[in-house]
Amino acid sequence: MLEYKKAGNSKSNDQKAGRYHMQQALLDHLRKITEEEQRILDGVAEVDKELYTSGKDFTVDSAKMLSEGKLIAVRTHTRFVHFPSHRHNFIEVLYVCQGQLTNIIGGKEVVLRQGELLFLNQFTRHEILPAGEEDIAINFMILPEFFDVAYTMAGNNNVLADFLVNVLRQDDERGEYLHFKVAEVLQIQNLLENMIYSLVTGKGAQNRINQTTMGLIFLYLLESVQYAEMRLPNQYENMISMTTLDYIEQQYRTATLTELCEQLHLPMHVLSKMIRKNTGFNFKELLQRKRLSKAAELMCETDLPISDVIAAVGYENGSYFHRVFKERYNMTPRAFRVANKKSEKVRL
Repeated sequence: MLEYKKAGNSKSNDQKAGRYHMQQALLDHLRKITEEEQRILDGVAEVDKELYTSGKDFTVDSAKMLSEGKLIAVRTHTRFVHFPSHRHNFIEVLYVCQGQLTNIIGGKEVVLRQGELLFLNQFTRHEILPAGEEDIAINFMILPEFFDVAYTMAGNNNVLADFLVNVLRQDDERGEYLHFKVAEVLQIQNLLENMIYSLVTGKGAQNRINQTTMGLIFLYLLESVQYAEMRLPNQYENMISMTTLDYIEQQYRTATLTELCEQLHLPMHVLSKMIRKNTGFNFKELLQRKRLSKAAELMCETDLPISDVIAAVGYENGSYFHRVFKERYNMTPRAFRVANKKSEKVRL
């Protein structure tokens, strides 16, 4: 349990310089030696890979790191040991609460200092040099769906929207990351602390609240692009993918692949192949994902009859809607509304 203690009177150099400083009680909680770290201090010379993966390749598995049904979880980064080259089947966001953390990504040394953020794409391979006791870092472990709300809030035609397109790619060769040096942006620091606190204390089951908080963080990051270092592809195909997602976002009620092909002046077979390659889904799957997400939102936030919700998101066949909705959410639309009405536990 997180207990609050009165902070001491001594001030760090960061505090004297006016830099944001995390609540002492939360920092003390995050500083505690974990069982894994204690084993390392007792003489175990390497990371226990079985804690992170079941496979031979060191891919940190979301099934081991996130409870069933969760879109996001946090853990403190394991100190005192070299964390060997690995990748994840989820998006990882590293945040340094105190001290620093050194990553090696694609042979490049990327040093995160206090208050800085590192977004790592799915399957980006990296390693982390040993951290000391006072180097306190948080790993946010996030499934791609978590960013749906942030994508809507952030809009398109910016590096974060590009990144959200790329998180759908399952490609370990690109080594994509975004490094934001935003220690001086107090709004971002406050929002991150709020999210960490809610997740650490077990009050983070409200996916919608945390999704919206991440959306707010993105909006502030958009104003801080001058502080960003990135390694992202800037290719024609990525632009096409971003245009496709934005088209679906704006026109999901009436969107068709034929209309999009006409807008982009591309043959259907070429565009279809490009969309599948760069997002991992075909056009129909992307459109259905958006429509069902919007339907879930309308059922929870309005009193519209389900038949009206079905029409509002672009479906003409009610039986088909009920079938695909149940496949995604494992319950009927009516049961979903009852379970999630005026609740913050909606998995969109």
